[in-house]
Amino acid sequence: MTSIAWTRRRTAFARFWQEYRRHRAGVVGALILLVAVVIALVTPFVVDASIMDVTKAVTSDQFHPPSATYPLGTDESGRSILSMVMWGSRISLLVGFLSALLSMVIGTVVGIAAGHFRGWASAVLMRITDWFLVLPSLVLALVLSSILGGSTMTIVVAIGVTSWASTARLIRSQTLAVEARPYIERSKALGAGHWHVMTKHILPNVAPLVLANTTLAVASAIVTESTLAFLGASSGSVSWGSLLRGSYDWGAVNQGAWWYILTPGLCIVAVVLAFTLCGRALEVVLNPRLRGVTR
Repeated sequence: MTSIAWTRRRTAFARFWQEYRRHRAGVVGALILLVAVVIALVTPFVVDASIMDVTKAVTSDQFHPPSATYPLGTDESGRSILSMVMWGSRISLLVGFLSALLSMVIGTVVGIAAGHFRGWASAVLMRITDWFLVLPSLVLALVLSSILGGSTMTIVVAIGVTSWASTARLIRSQTLAVEARPYIERSKALGAGHWHVMTKHILPNVAPLVLANTTLAVASAIVTESTLAFLGASSGSVSWGSLLRGSYDWGAVNQGAWWYILTPGLCIVAVVLAFTLCGRALEVVLNPRLRGVTR
């Protein structure tokens, strides 16, 4: 039975990849993400962490333009922008992945529960969801990060608990559609409980939507983290957002240090665009009704 299951999984993955690679934009996005993840993983092995220590920086090379020694120039303390960007990718991607995962878990649980249960339970869950929807998520995340402290996990929690409401709405609507199918009624008639219906029937049907939405949530989380870091709610670690904040604080524009602003900004744009391309491609691949859309 185990070999049969693995064979089915390999076959399903082969079909998925065959369909996914037809979407050139999705493949390009996946390649960009692969490069970003590899850079984040290998950075500790190729770049010494002491490069981020301002006390060890070469102060005579402040705002040094791109050159053979500094391919992407230096910052106000003489630190290499290339090295800072490489280290910053670790925090930006980590916060993006973890906060999106937290947001998806909360949104999926609330959405499935609100769609499956009826009456007061569904009403209470949806009123809570509506409350989070009308609140400005960025302001709420800024307040939470300020109250809870400035650690990386605090930023993850602040973004995750303020961005799940739209996912809950989306999953609830899909859950209602699944609940209306005849086999759900047959399952209930045969004695299936709430847990069985939600985990064995509803969750597998909404999982593709959750997967596609997660990639878009990661992109949104990276932008939110960069915004929070730029506004001063930083974890204290180097990230792309904190680099933009540093360029603003030290007047990189007035100094003509365009590389200080452009490099982390382009990194954010490239990774967010890559996640968006992957999310759109996944949405088309996993939704049979969209496979006929012109690519």
